[in-house]
Amino acid sequence: MQLISTFHRGRGGSALLILAIWAAACGGGQHAALGAPKVKPPKGFTALFNGQDLTGWRGGETFDPRKLQALPPEQRAAQIAKWTESMKTHWHAEKGELVNDGQGTYATTEKDYGDFELLVEYKTVPRADSGIYLRGCPQVQIWDYTDAEKFPLGANRGSGGLWNNSPGAPGKDPLVLADKPFGKWNACRIVMVGARVSVWLNGKCVVDHALMENYYDRQTPVPPTGPIALQTHGGEIRWRNIFLREIGAAEANQILARHGNAGFKSIFNGRNFRGWAGPTNNYQVVDGTIQCLPKKGGTIYTTEEYRDFAARLEFKLPPGGNNGLAIRYPGEGDTAYVGMCELQVLDDHYEQVTGHALDPRQAHGSAYGMVAAARGYQRPIGEWNFQEITVQGSKLKVELNGTLILNCDLAGVKEFMGDRPHPGKDRTSGYFGFAGHNDPVAFRHIAIKPL
Repeated sequence: MQLISTFHRGRGGSALLILAIWAAACGGGQHAALGAPKVKPPKGFTALFNGQDLTGWRGGETFDPRKLQALPPEQRAAQIAKWTESMKTHWHAEKGELVNDGQGTYATTEKDYGDFELLVEYKTVPRADSGIYLRGCPQVQIWDYTDAEKFPLGANRGSGGLWNNSPGAPGKDPLVLADKPFGKWNACRIVMVGARVSVWLNGKCVVDHALMENYYDRQTPVPPTGPIALQTHGGEIRWRNIFLREIGAAEANQILARHGNAGFKSIFNGRNFRGWAGPTNNYQVVDGTIQCLPKKGGTIYTTEEYRDFAARLEFKLPPGGNNGLAIRYPGEGDTAYVGMCELQVLDDHYEQVTGHALDPRQAHGSAYGMVAAARGYQRPIGEWNFQEITVQGSKLKVELNGTLILNCDLAGVKEFMGDRPHPGKDRTSGYFGFAGHNDPVAFRHIAIKPL
């Protein structure tokens, strides 16, 4: 059994102590696949590969997971069956290793995953090219860092980068060259929370909390869930000790909160409404959270004004819950129209709960009535969501649980929901606050950083 203990330090200075026992009962070539004992994952992890056969794996290709799910069930099953037939021809278990001959479709998990930590070891050959698909999206790159023909593509920078990100985007190229020489095993650790990805290769941080772009449609975020896939691309590659641990909401929020937190200052003391104005009697402080009282509402706001800023907070919704973030609010009037905007805070299942239809520009994270946010990235009702908002000039970004769901410039908005103009959208400063709408939506850990 192999014991690996590694201390990782991210670019932002935060340290993560990773003590992982990567059991290699099948990985050292000591046992044939037939009759070999099953691998033993580290505590909290599940073995995706049992060391003996292809149980739990199907075939896959570079194919938009959303489009795959949208196929009629029979057509989807037929497509997967075709991929799997090819996969089984070119992949096999050998002495505790998952081996591909360089051809065929990709080994793809039958199960989909959301937020996770993945441990995997691989060994490949000169001129080979491979990768690890996250939620069905390409990819954490693996290739021959000595192949001069691919230096123009970035091979000389090494493996581990999010190669399908746009040129120049964070994560596209690895921060350091960390590949081991051919013939040796490389150990890769990947943490994915929302669309935020961190990668360590052989103990070195090569991607630090970068947003993974959706290769299939760069205008929309990566899917909230999807399979893990091991790519094959022209050269033999061997994999072993493939372990995954699913990350829960509380841990995911902690991971998001500790990255890039310099400069943020709390604007809520957790005890009372000191530093806040507006109808605070319509709200209450409960266990360190701000909540709108049932059947009450109105906009409460900070006594300090802000121009450009970033804000971080956590929120928890009741079923059908409705609230909003007041951005550059003038202190009176309907924030959705007199302020720069109201960033909607709304249960993603609002229609099912209430029976009321929504305009897409009313969904959670949207600049209310002006620009629609991507949906489907909230945590289940009863769990805390982590959200970061960035306001710079007329531009807005909303990142929910690690996924960028809104990225817009209000200066270019010409069409409005209900043809009702938003005269405040061009405001350059104002207050930050909460626009309650009768529901006990809860907020906590509220902090702002002026930009």
